Parts: sequence; C-alpha cells; structure tokens
Amino acid sequence: MATLSLIVKPVSQMQLAPGSVMTIEDVSWQEFETILIELGEKRSARVAYSNCTLEIMVPLPEHEKPKDLISDLVKILLKKMGKKYEPFGSTTFKRENKAAIEPDACFYIQNYQIMINKKRLEVNDPPPDLAIEIDVTSKTTLDAYQVIGVAELWIYDGGKLGIYLLKNGSYIKSDSSPTFPDIPLMQIIPATVARAWELGYVEALEEFVKEIGRSSF
Repeated sequence: MATLSLIVKPVSQMQLAPGSVMTIEDVSWQEFETILIELGEKRSARVAYSNCTLEIMVPLPEHEKPKDLISDLVKILLKKMGKKYEPFGSTTFKRENKAAIEPDACFYIQNYQIMINKKRLEVNDPPPDLAIEIDVTSKTTLDAYQVIGVAELWIYDGGKLGIYLLKNGSYIKSDSSPTFPDIPLMQIIPATVARAWELGYVEALEEFVKEIGRSSF
C-alpha cells in the first residue's frame, strides 16, 4: 500500500496571482518571523498578522494608482496646512508576539521629529499617526492596526474613503479627520481618484492643487 508523504514548500516559492489573498492560520510569532525573512524585502506581496493568523496579499496593478495618488494628496494637504511629516511607505510595523502590518502608505505627523533619522524601526518607536489602505476588507488587517495602535486609518475601497479613528483600543468610523479637520476628504479624495482614471495622474493632481489653492481650508 502506497504511503502519502507530506510535501513542504517554502512560502516564497508559492505563486500568487495579483489580487489574491492567502490566509494561513495557527502561525506562531516565530513562524511568522521566519516566513517574513523568507519572503524578503523586495516583493510585491504584503503581509498582515494578528491572532495567530497570517495573510499574504498581492495587490492588483490598478491598486497602485489610488495608493500613490492618495499618498501625494496627503503630502499636498500637509504642506498647505504647514504640517511637517515623515513618510514611511509600506514599512513593516510589529508588536512583538501579537501583530504586524504593512500599510500601503503611512505618515508620522505629530511624531515626525522622532522618526527623522530612523533607517530601521526600533521596539519603542511609536506607530505612524496616519495609515492608508486600498481595497481592504480583512478583519486580520484591521485587528493588526488596532494592536499596533495606529491612531488614524484611511481605507479607500470601491471608490469610497472611510476614516477610522482609534478609541479605547477599537476603531470607530468618522465623517472627518482630526489631521485635516476642515477638509471634506470623503468627497474630494474619491473625486480626485476618479479624475485620475479619466484624465491621467498628473492632470488630476494639478486640478487638485488648483482647487486647494482656491479653497479657504
């Protein structure tokens, strides 16, 4: 009688199609760290880890335009408001033995001075003040953000912007951003992303700059 043998294949050798998500349960922190090293830093896939569940996500190509555009819009708005910042892109943020997350984009604003000379995150570094995610519905991702302690999370999904604020360890949905309290983000950001698909990235960005320049925000 033939005996079936278990085939163990490294995660790095698994071929995930763009737009796919692989979920692996019962992953210890040590196993997660090993997988993270195996995946390497130069990869398109992003990870989220919480409650012993690991998710590996491969963004679609159309994911990139909203990600880059919204990140640029944040920089323009911060400059208009005279706020300094440090961008940290898709850095891996960890809470030892509990959670890890890689945002599409993130910013230190209140804590920007602490992070100016940082080339590597340290254990006692604060979480980013603002993180941005595109097309996310995963509970693992949201749980990870809560554990990491990101105060403000933007989720752009299905042409709509959701703003989530961390209160007493959980996210609540908000109609406005404390970072940009007088700016109707939920209207202007989806509209600008839509214009980028219609006119092109640069033209939409130029329109946004002109509109912001005329506004009294």
